[in-house]
Amino acid sequence: MNSGVFMTQPISIIAKSLVRERLRTGLSLAEIARRAGIAKSTLSQLEAGNGNPSLETLWALCVALDIPFARLLEPQKPTTQVIRRGEGTKVTAEGANYQAILLAACPPGARRDIYLLFTQPGADRISNPHPTGSVEHIIVTQGRALVGLTEAPEELGEGDYICYPADREHIFKALEADTQAILVAEQN
Repeated sequence: MNSGVFMTQPISIIAKSLVRERLRTGLSLAEIARRAGIAKSTLSQLEAGNGNPSLETLWALCVALDIPFARLLEPQKPTTQVIRRGEGTKVTAEGANYQAILLAACPPGARRDIYLLFTQPGADRISNPHPTGSVEHIIVTQGRALVGLTEAPEELGEGDYICYPADREHIFKALEADTQAILVAEQN
């Protein structure tokens, strides 16, 4: 008799769930395997959709991932997210006419956030360096702004794009009323 548990449940669903949940934790494959008391190669094979794990192995992985057992058996359903103009989580800078609305937070395992910026002329928005390897991408969608590294900012108009290392001091200064932009912040 087969000691595995997935006669009716496709291993591909389990594999995708294991990867999704491991990335959610931010832990390495080796660390999850260690916590579950299984070989790293076993977990790697399961994440690749190979193998027929025992019930005990899956329970150990659930404990290591701190999830209910059923979560491994549920396929992840893609979701659609819509944020209407003016809605979303807003953050306003002190001392600058600068407001950021978070559009998409970085999912576990990835390092990217997307913001919609609403800015007004006035005090410059000078940002201190972010963690090493950080990069920002900005597309001005309305108005004009001075954007980039503090020592060498670029003037951008509607439709212009800039990418710069955000691990150095950088600036966003609106040059026209109601200047708007999309900011994609990445960390390596």
